[in-house]
Amino acid sequence: MKNKKIFYLIFVVAVLTLAVGILRNVTEKKLRSDIGQMLIIGFRGTEVSEGSFIVKAIRELNIGGVILFDIDGPTKSFPRNIVNAQQVSALIAGLKKNAKTPLIVAVDAEGGGVNRLKPDYGFIAMPGAQELGGRDDLALTRRISGELASQLSQLGFNVNFAPCVDLGVNLDNPVIARMGRSFSADAETVVRHAAAFIKGQKDHGILTAIKHFPGHGSSQQDSHKGLTDVTATYKANELIPYQELIKDGIVDMVMTAHIINKNIDDRYPATLSGRYIQEILRERLGFQGVVVSDDLQMGAITEHYGFQEAVIRAVLAGCDLLVISNNGKVYDETAARQARDIIYQAVKDGVIPPCRIKESLRRLYNMKARLHSGFSK
Repeated sequence: MKNKKIFYLIFVVAVLTLAVGILRNVTEKKLRSDIGQMLIIGFRGTEVSEGSFIVKAIRELNIGGVILFDIDGPTKSFPRNIVNAQQVSALIAGLKKNAKTPLIVAVDAEGGGVNRLKPDYGFIAMPGAQELGGRDDLALTRRISGELASQLSQLGFNVNFAPCVDLGVNLDNPVIARMGRSFSADAETVVRHAAAFIKGQKDHGILTAIKHFPGHGSSQQDSHKGLTDVTATYKANELIPYQELIKDGIVDMVMTAHIINKNIDDRYPATLSGRYIQEILRERLGFQGVVVSDDLQMGAITEHYGFQEAVIRAVLAGCDLLVISNNGKVYDETAARQARDIIYQAVKDGVIPPCRIKESLRRLYNMKARLHSGFSK
């Protein structure tokens, strides 16, 4: 009898140990999968196949989205992902087919100088923000934005990383004013035209991201190339477009800028700073939607912060989506997995609280539900 009891206890302990192990494996697998949803990845290729890097990333990492480009940055060559309408439609359909969770398919289509879908490839011509703001015809801005959004929707895109709501206050700004990306130097004009642009996109089911929070218009440097310090140039009215558009309830996403203002945070740029994202954007302005980082492989980040620190700081600061374009100085197909593993280990080590992942997932699923009818968690 005694031996039977001992055997029974051993059996129960073994079963419980096995159950705990299985539960732990399931929990850890789910955490990795959840973290994958927080990544938007760039890739090379105009079509997909079973062996494509991006197909493997979608299937194995459960990445939240992809971003398409026409020009490959590291080699300065064409094409990268975009050739013509028929090819882009087939590419996007192939990408979505491999996703078990509805996939964000994003593009930078501001118009003017920042438009991956150029007329040279057979797409519609789209004037830039500076031209639209100069005409100051809100009906025209909405109509043109709607025409662009209709094209995006037909191709299969569902997110446009636009409009740019930076104030064109520095005419020598190499990445905003000189490229015609600002509607105006006047905050109210920017608000009116950005709202018209957003509504034109929404008319055709395209979600948008206003950028570059908290405002890149007064900068004297290009954050693609290095850290951009706006301490001496930033003006309070650069925050007005975010404040007013958020108040109007039409903002889907806010994209952060890699700018540093030492009067707010003397160590980290906005993308990596809780003072910007949590205190200003979330608490003061009341934005509860998705915060997406600008590309974490831009010079402002890579030259001053290691990849691991940048990824962890971005999540801790409050970014819900991390953009890894693979389209800066280098192309690194390991970056997506690295980012997933960095965040996973940081959660396991207690550096990133699990609630941060849950918060981001909630916001992302709520946003994706507006893109895909019938989508559920």
